[in-house]
Amino acid sequence: MINYFSSDFKLGILGGGQLGKMMLYETRKYDIQTNVIDPNPEAPCKIACDYFETGDLMDFDTVINFGRKVDVLTFEIEGVNIEALKQLQQEGVKTYPAAETLEKIQNKGVQKNFYKKHQIPTADFKVYSTKKELISALEKGETHLPFVWKSTTGGYDGKGVSVIKSMEAIQELPDAECIAETLVPFKNELAVIVARSASGEVKTYPVVEMEFHPTANQVEYVICPARIEDSVEKKARKLAVNVSEAFKHVGLLAVEMFQTEADEILVNEVAPRPHNSGHYSIESSYTNQFEQHLRAILDLPLGNTDSKVGGIMVNLVGDQNHQGEVVYENIEKIMRMPGVTPHIYGKKMTRPFRKMGHVTIVNKDLSEARRIAENVKNSIKVISKQ
Repeated sequence: MINYFSSDFKLGILGGGQLGKMMLYETRKYDIQTNVIDPNPEAPCKIACDYFETGDLMDFDTVINFGRKVDVLTFEIEGVNIEALKQLQQEGVKTYPAAETLEKIQNKGVQKNFYKKHQIPTADFKVYSTKKELISALEKGETHLPFVWKSTTGGYDGKGVSVIKSMEAIQELPDAECIAETLVPFKNELAVIVARSASGEVKTYPVVEMEFHPTANQVEYVICPARIEDSVEKKARKLAVNVSEAFKHVGLLAVEMFQTEADEILVNEVAPRPHNSGHYSIESSYTNQFEQHLRAILDLPLGNTDSKVGGIMVNLVGDQNHQGEVVYENIEKIMRMPGVTPHIYGKKMTRPFRKMGHVTIVNKDLSEARRIAENVKNSIKVISKQ
């Protein structure tokens, strides 16, 4: 066993955003040395790692040079140079999840075709290389309105996804490779986080339910446990393990799913890293998702994924009418509410719908937690200085 603790061992993290920052809480707990790289010189991770550098995560040489300084490399964002990761793996740097896993996930068209090949249930789709090709398919009746349009690359936090109901709406879309996906009538959006260690130990977290903002297409609330039947819970967790086995990933894999009106479970998409749907676990779980990711990539025994108490996570996003230096209005008010813990990510500038933090509400009574969560959402405002 490698001595990770209070030693010369170095963990490298590609990306210095809030996910990395929350992972660093756990490396601090274990006294593990960390190197972080991010294009933003004021990235949230900067205050908590041992060594920070500024650099382009898509630049081959930058990623190679950074990776050669560490013993194990992980990432908190998918937008990294895959060829550099492959080269580092050849040189003996352990990279988790592996470049080959990320390669199947980075492009949503490749990801969807992967599900099809491995008989993983997902919504019907077609991949188009250009907008012209998509329009031609609609005119020929190969694809039908309405449908869900997704950019194959670059989408995040609700960006790069649109429900298209008219030909006029297509004109507003960027001319890029995309997916046209059948609109699925679903009753719940669910997610399961799967942890898989380097030696193959696998654990799943309880199914969570996600409520989305109607216009921003961002998660507003994550509810754990999901308000679903036990049979649906078992089906979702089993499917998540099947997805994990297909990808052969190491670390965390967040599997987002639809529960249809007929209680079928369809995989929407995955993220090979800690995920917004697992933030509740910091306060609610025996082992939070960030500690679990570390345990998995360092091949340590995986922790207990059970919840100690019901938890709801509320995203704190920038007010749609504000841009500039951030102010958290009424934060004292929400901190007076029972079971409320705010997490502020350390981004100095706010803009409409930018993720600036989250709040966890824990309560033995999930319906009471949901009521408090609504109160939190209506009370705190992420605005800019006047």
